[in-house]
Amino acid sequence: MKLRLIAPLTIVAAAVAAFSAHAAVTANEAATLKTSLTPLGGEKAGNKDGSIPAWSGGQTTPIAGDKPGGRRGDPFKAEKPLYTVTAANMAQHADKLTDGVKALLLKYPDSFRLDVYPTHRTVAAPQWVYDNTFKNATRARMDGDIPSGTYGGIPFPVPKNGLEAMWNHKLAWRGASWQADFNQYQITADGKVVLTTSGTIKQSMPYYYEGGGPDEFAGYFWTVNLVNDGPPIRAGEMIVGRENFDADKSSAYVYLTGQRRVRKLPNACCDTPTPASAGLMSFDELSVFSGRTDLFDWKLVGKKEMLIPYNENRFLQAADADLIKGQHLNPDHVRWELHRVWVVEASLRQGRRHQAPKGVYYLDEDSWQAMLGDRWDAKGQLWKTFWGFNYVMPDFPGAVQQTFGYYDLLSGQGYVSNVLNDKAYHHKPTARWPESIFTGEGLAAQGVR
Repeated sequence: MKLRLIAPLTIVAAAVAAFSAHAAVTANEAATLKTSLTPLGGEKAGNKDGSIPAWSGGQTTPIAGDKPGGRRGDPFKAEKPLYTVTAANMAQHADKLTDGVKALLLKYPDSFRLDVYPTHRTVAAPQWVYDNTFKNATRARMDGDIPSGTYGGIPFPVPKNGLEAMWNHKLAWRGASWQADFNQYQITADGKVVLTTSGTIKQSMPYYYEGGGPDEFAGYFWTVNLVNDGPPIRAGEMIVGRENFDADKSSAYVYLTGQRRVRKLPNACCDTPTPASAGLMSFDELSVFSGRTDLFDWKLVGKKEMLIPYNENRFLQAADADLIKGQHLNPDHVRWELHRVWVVEASLRQGRRHQAPKGVYYLDEDSWQAMLGDRWDAKGQLWKTFWGFNYVMPDFPGAVQQTFGYYDLLSGQGYVSNVLNDKAYHHKPTARWPESIFTGEGLAAQGVR
C-alpha cells in the first residue's frame, strides 16, 4: 500500500497520544483551515491529474425537483461511469482498492464490480460548524480516550494520531436532529434477502445544537429512538440510547412487546449484538465504526487516494426489491468515486477482548465519515468488510451518511441497514427532539403493546 505518510510520532509522543492528555494544534496550524485546508480539515486543492477536483464549497443548492421533507433526487443522474473495476482488471487499480473490496471482487467475480464515476466534493456544513471547527483546532484535547474542550464542529481537523481521527468520524457533521423511515435486510449465505426491521428512527446530536459550547455540554453527543413496525414478529419493539464521550456513561434501553417491559441493556457497546439489527450487527459495527475507542490502539497510517462509495443518491432511486443481487448490493445502483481518505489501523489494546482484534478504517478527508472498513478475526483471517453511503442533502447541508452494512467474507452473509428507498421521504432534518424520548423513562411511556 503506497501511502503519503504523516510525520511520525516520537516514542514519547506516541505514549502521550495513547494514555494522557494531548495538546491542541498551534495557531499557525489552525490557520491552514482558512487557507490550504477546507473548513473541516480536508485538502482544498485537487490532486495532480485533476481526477480529484478542488473543494469549492460543497453542494448547498437544492437538487432540481426535490421538495423539502420528501424523496431525494440524484444531482448527477446524467453522468456515466468513467470506467469499471472487475476481478479481471483489478490489478490495474489495486493501489486504490481496500483489502475488503479486493476480496469481494475475487469472491464474486461474475457479479461484483465497481462503476467509477466523476468525483464530486459535495461535503458542506453551516458556517457556525466551520467556526466551531476552527475554535476546536486549538482548544480540543484528548484526556486519555475521552475528548474535551470541543463542541459543534470537527474536534481535531488537523489530527496528530489515529485516536483523534476516529473521534472526527464519531463526531462528523450529519445534522443536529433528524428522522427517517427505513428497512433493514439480512443477506443469507445462499443469497436470500430477509427483512429484519422496518421502522422509524429519530436521532439527534446534542453536540451540534447551535449556540452551545464545550463548558455547558454534558457529553451526550449522539441519541437515538427507534420504533419497529415490522416484520410482524418484531412490530412494537423499541430501542433508545444515548452515547457519551465517556463510554461508561452511555446507556441503551429496549422495550419488548412479549414482556411488556423496558429493560436496560447491560453492555450496549463493542462486539455485543444490537437489537436494532435483530442481533445481526454489533454495536460498534454501526456506521462502519461506532464503538468504544479504549479497546484499541489507533495508528494514523497516512492519507491515500482510494475508490470509495460516494454521493449515493443514485442508490436512492432504485426500489428495495432491486437493491441486492446475490450476496451483495446490485452494482448497477452503487456509485464509486476517487477520493482522498485517511487510513487508520486499529489493534486490540493489551488486556482487552474483542472478536475482531484488528481493523482498518478509511475516513473521507472532507466529511471525516468512515466510508469503508475491514476487520480481521482472532485467527488473522479477513473477516468482515464494511461500507457506508453518504447522500447529497443540501438542506442540512452536507453529504450525510445513513445507509450502511457489511459483508461477511467467511460465511457469505451480509447486512444492509437503514434502507430509505421505498419510503415516502428520504431522511429529513427536524426540530430538536425532547431529551426525554431517548431515556428509559421516556421509552416506558411510549410502550403500547
